[in-house]
Amino acid sequence: MKICVTGNEGYLGSLLAPALLRSGHDVVGLDTGFYRERMLYRSKESSPRTLVKDVREITASDLEGYDAIVHMGDLSNDPAGELAPRVTHEINHKGAVGLAEQARKAGVRRFVYMSSCSVYGVAGDDFLTEESPTDPQTAYAFCKTQVEQYLRQSADSDFVPTCLRNATAYGASPRMRFDIVLNNLAGLAWTKKQIKMTSDGTPWRPIVHALDICQAIIAVLEAPQEAVANEIFNVGDTGHNYRVREIAEIVGDVFPGCEVSFGPPSADNRSYRVSFAKIQKHLPSFKCQWDARRGAEQLLDLFRRIEMTQEIFEYRSFTRLKQLQYLIRTGQIDDDFFWTASNPQFSHSCTRGTADSGLAAIATVER
Repeated sequence: MKICVTGNEGYLGSLLAPALLRSGHDVVGLDTGFYRERMLYRSKESSPRTLVKDVREITASDLEGYDAIVHMGDLSNDPAGELAPRVTHEINHKGAVGLAEQARKAGVRRFVYMSSCSVYGVAGDDFLTEESPTDPQTAYAFCKTQVEQYLRQSADSDFVPTCLRNATAYGASPRMRFDIVLNNLAGLAWTKKQIKMTSDGTPWRPIVHALDICQAIIAVLEAPQEAVANEIFNVGDTGHNYRVREIAEIVGDVFPGCEVSFGPPSADNRSYRVSFAKIQKHLPSFKCQWDARRGAEQLLDLFRRIEMTQEIFEYRSFTRLKQLQYLIRTGQIDDDFFWTASNPQFSHSCTRGTADSGLAAIATVER
């Protein structure tokens, strides 16, 4: 299968593209390059040829000959989305819809869209299914619901979309993120020997390892069309719904000498538990291989091997909001988040050959 992966140089994409190549697929990446500056570690994995182009500028001719698109090339996470809600809408909603429209024109049959469990917003203690009402609380989550609606209305026998509502991701990646909850707590445990939470940590969060998300995507791509056509799947494991304080306690237990403390209840009222029964029914080959403890142990081992420092942990390209603020402040991207003339290598589309792949105070953390 010939597959285009948008956002292939991001946190999930830098793991997914090599996994697809290992599975025997022909992969081409599409990425604008916001987070390419630094890697956390090096890997021997192969990376695909990459079209350097903004998703908003993609045409049908760019997509001719592909069997499938995996779209994860959004402005990622709630804090980054709130930085510029208008641009978030332009990229995450209109950009995704435009990509799907161009894919249909090009005859691409399968379209796998990376949505998020954050669309559930505030839901309390009940387990949510794909049929539960959504309650998006941020520009990022609202755009996800809009794109899901468009894709489901656009599905037909020639265009087969599947929406994956991922739980909050965690785990090691060459293009690391330290602005998601378990990864952030592990970084604090390593560099500070202390997790001092500013909230009581009572909200629920489902979490899923990045490599398990990759396996879910591959399972969807390789499944019979009738099993995944126009479906929404929560991606994770029902047993991996944790209160945030439980994640902190697990990380604190794994990292030697780490002290964990909590604060008062937070004004952030997002809390939700999610059922993942549907994906197991439709895709019985998919099963999460990781849990919070194993993920924390993976990060502890990685930090030891790369001798991670506080400077690395706090480096801007590992926190989405910091990196975008830096690119805006230094005039490298304009008000619409297009590369400026001061960055000629990114001001026009180009193709990058096989890229090197493989390991480089948080402003705002997605919890």
